[in-house]
Amino acid sequence: MPNGYNSQGNAYNAPAKSQPNTSSYHYSNTNGSYYYSNSNGSTYYNSGSGYSRYTAPNGNVYQGDGSTRASRK
Repeated sequence: MPNGYNSQGNAYNAPAKSQPNTSSYHYSNTNGSYYYSNSNGSTYYNSGSGYSRYTAPNGNVYQGDGSTRASRK
């Protein structure tokens, strides 16, 4: 059961169920995609249709095709 819904109808949990007592959150979107913002500063996005992107705490970005690129901080 989500904590609530945003104006686009996307469900969210804060904190993410897998990380209780943290500043993390998780969105399950109406288009089938989902997004995690983790307490360690990393993020994870999955489109629900084959694309994914993970941003590590150090800013490196790893995409679903295995490529890596440095962050633009």
